[in-house]
Amino acid sequence: MEENKKTEQQPDPVEKKRCAVVAIIGRPSAGKSTFLNTVCGEKVSIVSPVPQTTRNAIRGIVNGSRGQLVFIDTPGYHDSEKKMNLRLQRLTRERIPESDCILYLIDSVREPGNEEDRICEILKPVSSRVVIGLNKIDLPSAKPSRIRRYLEEKLPEMPASRIFEISAEKDRHIGPLLTALFDLSPEGDILYPEELYTDQEVEFRIAEIIREKAILHTRQEIPHAMYVDIADMEMKRNGKELWVRAFLVVERESQKAMVIGKAASKIKMIREEAMKEFRHIFSYYIHLDLQVRVNKNWRQKDPLLGRLLGR
Repeated sequence: MEENKKTEQQPDPVEKKRCAVVAIIGRPSAGKSTFLNTVCGEKVSIVSPVPQTTRNAIRGIVNGSRGQLVFIDTPGYHDSEKKMNLRLQRLTRERIPESDCILYLIDSVREPGNEEDRICEILKPVSSRVVIGLNKIDLPSAKPSRIRRYLEEKLPEMPASRIFEISAEKDRHIGPLLTALFDLSPEGDILYPEELYTDQEVEFRIAEIIREKAILHTRQEIPHAMYVDIADMEMKRNGKELWVRAFLVVERESQKAMVIGKAASKIKMIREEAMKEFRHIFSYYIHLDLQVRVNKNWRQKDPLLGRLLGR
C-alpha cells in the first residue's frame, strides 16, 4: 500500500506594513477637523461652528495593525479673492501632489455648489488616489443619494466602492473608510513613533486652543480678524508647570474692546476655558497670561500671513 504523502502547509504570507500621507480636503464646515479628532482619538484640530477655522495644514496620526496613516487637515476650500483666502486655497492645493492619498469629505446636508465643483476639478486627475466620505449622515436632512448622483457626473472615474457614508461626529462607519485608505497606501515603514497622534509643537497647540475658545465667544467678523501670538513660554517647577504669555491680536480698537468684554469678562472666560482644555491635553500645568492687542489690517501683511499660515 502506497504511503500517504503529507502536504506541507505553507504559512500565510505576512502583509507588509503600509504608510501614507493623506490630505483631507473639502469645503468649509464639511467636518474635516471633527473627522481628524475622531480617528486620532484626541484633540488635534480645533473645531467651531465658524467656517474656515482651520488655517494651517494640521497633522494627525492614526496607527493600526496594517500600518500608519498621517492625515493632513487642510483649510476649507472657499472661493474668495481676499489675500488670506487665496493663500488658504494655495495651501490646500499644494497638499494634493505631496500626498499618497486624498480623503475628500463632503457635507451630505448641503447642496453641492461652486466650491464643490472646483474641488472635483482639482481631484479628477488624481481620482485613483481618492477616497470620499459623505459626512453628517446622522442628520435627518442628509441626502447622500443626491451627493452620489452629483459625484457620478463630476467624478465619473470614481468607483462607488471608495465612497462611504459616515458620521465623523458620531464615529459611524469610519472603519471601512480607513480600510480603503490603507488599501491605497504604499508599503513602507511608518513615519512617526506609534505613541504619537500629532507632530504639532506645543506652542502651536496652545495658540490654537486659545483661538478656538476666542472664536466660540466672539461673533460677526471678529473670529476671522483674530490670531494668537505666543510672546513667551517658560517651563518652571522642574517641568511641572509651563508659564505662557500670549496675545489675542485683532485688527481694530473696536474689536479689542469686544474681545475684552465688560469688566474684562470675555477675555477672562476665554482664558479659563483654554486652561481647562490644556489640562486634558498636557501632562503639566499651564499658567496662561492672556491679553489683547491690535495689529491694524494684519490680514493684508504678507510676511505675517506667511508666518501664520506656515508658508
